[in-house]
Amino acid sequence: MISTGSSRLNSHRIRRMPLAVRPHRRRHDRSTARIALGAVLVGSMIGCGPREQSGSAPNAAASAAAPRKETVAVSAFLDVAPVPWPTVIRAQGNMAAYETTVLGAKVAGRVESVLFDLGDAVSANERLVALDERDLELQLAQATAQLEEARAAIGLEPGRSDASLDPEASPPVREAKAVWEESVLRKERIRQLRDRDAASEEELQQAEVSVKVAESRHAAALNAARERIAQIAVRAADRDLAEQRLKDAKTLAPFDGFVRERHIAPGTYVQVGQPLFTLVRTDSLRFQGAVPERLAGRLRVGQHVLLWIEGHNEPRRCAIDRISPAVEESSRALLFEARVENRNQDVRAGLFAEAHVEIDPDATAIVVPNSAIAEFAGVEKVWIVREGVAREHVVRTGDRREERTEIVAGLREGDRIIAVASEGRAGPVHPRTSDGGPRIAGGSDGNAAAPPASGAPKRTSDAGS
Repeated sequence: MISTGSSRLNSHRIRRMPLAVRPHRRRHDRSTARIALGAVLVGSMIGCGPREQSGSAPNAAASAAAPRKETVAVSAFLDVAPVPWPTVIRAQGNMAAYETTVLGAKVAGRVESVLFDLGDAVSANERLVALDERDLELQLAQATAQLEEARAAIGLEPGRSDASLDPEASPPVREAKAVWEESVLRKERIRQLRDRDAASEEELQQAEVSVKVAESRHAAALNAARERIAQIAVRAADRDLAEQRLKDAKTLAPFDGFVRERHIAPGTYVQVGQPLFTLVRTDSLRFQGAVPERLAGRLRVGQHVLLWIEGHNEPRRCAIDRISPAVEESSRALLFEARVENRNQDVRAGLFAEAHVEIDPDATAIVVPNSAIAEFAGVEKVWIVREGVAREHVVRTGDRREERTEIVAGLREGDRIIAVASEGRAGPVHPRTSDGGPRIAGGSDGNAAAPPASGAPKRTSDAGS
């Protein structure tokens, strides 16, 4: 019984225990409700405020975040269009002198004086060096004396031409002929006497033999006369040869030109063929270039050539005048020459040059000014304009000539670009003019007002178009 009562008492306590803490929970719930109600009231007050104030903070933040885009003024726009752009082959070579010669000694002798030196201008037939001519003069005198001796031997009078010489008219021949004729007459007289028995047969035979001997002596005299006439020709040739050697001692310039090199000095004894001077003719020059064998079939005599010579700002125009008949086996290249006038002597022989050979003068291409192209890290770009907004556009360039560059890829006919790439900015653009109106440059042929080219990098292409 006692234990049963204790159990009931404990269970009663347990059931009554929540009643002891219930007043505290109500107070907590009331506090929470008051806080929530206050938050609702504050929110209502904020919501009832002016609309302008409620939206001003987000709009200000958005305005600060978005950059203001201003229209950029540029020098000019350029409308892209195909223009005449002849197809060219590029070839490298050098400017050779039109003529180069090494003058050698034609006779041996000692050099007395050298009349010209390096860089001196010489005229055709002007004497360049003087040799000791005393020995040559003596040889000429000796040959002349021997010639006169031969003329006298044949009976040729001084001053008379040897062209009129007749062997029959020479004194020895005339003498032999007279003896022969006399022997013939004597034989005839003896024959007549023999017919009258006034002369013996032996005398007649002796007369006949005398005729034959006289005839032989006449023939011998005639041959000797002819030999003497031939000897006159030999002596005359010796005299002419000695005279020519004396002339050859005077070395003369073969053409108008310049001394490129002097090989001798006064006092030098030169042998036949030894070099004396090297002369060059530079009033005209020869550009000597070569093209690969794959392009050899496109070269023609008369094709126009534009030459860019090292150290000269302006190109020279000329034409191909000679083409080698065969390809060089070692280099597999075809050689050609173009003559360049150089009357002012402003181009020196030996300079390096690059030739642009026009093989298709009627070709066209998309071409823009150099100033319209910007290059950075090897990438070439232009500023293309569409609907008044500019943006960068990558292009691939080809041949560059003077102030213009060929666009191989990246642009097509009708595109509009900014004429000066350094003025380009991403965004709205308009051309700057003095009167406020639009300024559009002409086609890419450069006929319109040309924009400044200071912003364009210079480049030289190594490949032919």
